[in-house]
Amino acid sequence: MRSGMQSVKGIPVSPGIVMGRAIVLGNAETHVPRRIIESDSLDLEVARLDTALQAAVEDLAILRDRTEAQIGRDAAKIFGFHLGLLQDPTLLAPMRTRIITDRVNAEVAVADAFQRLADQFRALGSEMFSQKANDVLDLDRRVLAKLMGEDENRLATLTEPSIVIAHELTPSQTAGMDRTMVIGIATDLGGRTSHTSIVARAIEIPCVVGCSRVMGRVADGDMVIIDGDTGVIIVRPDARTLAEYRIQQERFSVYRSMLRNTAQLESVTKDGTRIQLLGNIEFPHEVESVFANGGDGVGLYRTEFLYLTSDHEPTEEEQFAAYKSTIELLKGRPCTIRTLDLGADKYTQQRASEPERNPFLGLRSIRYCLQHKPLFKTQLRAILRASAFGPLKVMFPLVSTVMELRQARLIFNDVCEELSEEGVRYDPNIPVGIMVETPSAALMANAFAKEVSFFSIGTNDLIQYTLAVDRGNERVAHLYSGASPAVLYLVKTVVRTARRSGVECSLCGEVAGEAIYTMLLIGLGLRTLSLVPSQIPLIKRVIRSTTIEHCEELARRVGSFDSERQVLNTLRDELRKVDPGSFAGWVAE
Repeated sequence: MRSGMQSVKGIPVSPGIVMGRAIVLGNAETHVPRRIIESDSLDLEVARLDTALQAAVEDLAILRDRTEAQIGRDAAKIFGFHLGLLQDPTLLAPMRTRIITDRVNAEVAVADAFQRLADQFRALGSEMFSQKANDVLDLDRRVLAKLMGEDENRLATLTEPSIVIAHELTPSQTAGMDRTMVIGIATDLGGRTSHTSIVARAIEIPCVVGCSRVMGRVADGDMVIIDGDTGVIIVRPDARTLAEYRIQQERFSVYRSMLRNTAQLESVTKDGTRIQLLGNIEFPHEVESVFANGGDGVGLYRTEFLYLTSDHEPTEEEQFAAYKSTIELLKGRPCTIRTLDLGADKYTQQRASEPERNPFLGLRSIRYCLQHKPLFKTQLRAILRASAFGPLKVMFPLVSTVMELRQARLIFNDVCEELSEEGVRYDPNIPVGIMVETPSAALMANAFAKEVSFFSIGTNDLIQYTLAVDRGNERVAHLYSGASPAVLYLVKTVVRTARRSGVECSLCGEVAGEAIYTMLLIGLGLRTLSLVPSQIPLIKRVIRSTTIEHCEELARRVGSFDSERQVLNTLRDELRKVDPGSFAGWVAE
């Protein structure tokens, strides 16, 4: 490795390989000049503050509208928090008072107020609160720019395609990017559900977040490679590395073009068994991507993104409109809606009077809903109302005990009765299922099978809880693997139980979209997979290259292994045999 070249590992959140010169965005802090305002000029200084605030509000409203037009209404909701703050009397009134009582200039009043609020968010000590602190400082910069006449945005003045490197990006920065000029993103902070990740996926910019101090390793103008498929960032690559990645980029581009031809073919094995491929979505407009990639419908609608991208708790009507829109766009194709998977690093910690010490093992998902029944019932009403417009299933996330399921079913039945009494249309036979994503649910699958219509195995959390590995922590990321014999044993247990009990069973999560696992999953008995829409053509290609007999033989062989490495090596070898072009070495290292 040539001196100066460095490799950084992060969390891949938006796929693709890009290379280009870096633009490093500085920290949020800005030097603010301090002046004493004469008594007869105080009213003018307050007016100057109000003018800057109004100009910032107008800019954000334009940005919100542009985001809605280009990405969609749901993604544009992330600006609600910003607009709300800039019009919040509890924040703005103290700024005006400070100018009058302390005779300071507007810049000082603004900087101190926003910094104080950001510090309060940071002191709460969670990723969600840090995100809010970053949003606050974004507003600070925006208002100060209006006051100080420094409104030029570096991202708006790019003259060549560049890769953005930052400690963390704000929603307005990400959504405001010119996609012809910003070709990749890498940040120190962030997770799979951060604002940056959501928007980057929506506008299809390769992105890696949660890196280890990447901002401190890159200077403006450095050549950088971002691999959004593996989460690797190469800083100042030497000529050999650059050439290797260019070859990968070209080969992958050709392969993606070839996959597009596969997208609309039948998802059927060589010996005639059909495998249903469904899409995982967060927003209704993503149904278009499901169809474009040859998907059969929606297998996982993550409804919590309605909350994560809004500045308020979505109403029944807002939720109903989103669900109804999705069903209508599907035109009779299947749709499975997951009830709110809130908690952990998400929405609930922001609203808790005392954030949980270990939220991933705390009040999240179905547990949170059962303790917040009005919120839960509002969502169930919206889902049931939407079921009158097309085929729909509902499933409860992170169920760990039969009692939790029964409590959720009781509330569900109560909502059904209420709608019937009100004369509101809904499907009275709507199938109800659970996500199997805890070891306890997998081991008790036989008991759950007596009370549900279907299982959906959620591999992301199942791996995390089985192996006791935080899937968002890069320091233990090497321990997080779907190839673990323990995880595979639980998957096999659930699939066999479902078959014996006559319960439908599918699998969703990242494993479903990794080609190296496709034949094994089929061999274990799965006939429905739900995955990111863009991954469907690749998985379909593997399915069309194999037979059920081959897959079942592979599953028997892998079932005798006690090592993750044995599993991975065998799966990779088999994938190369049936489809050498699938880049088996990239799929799971």
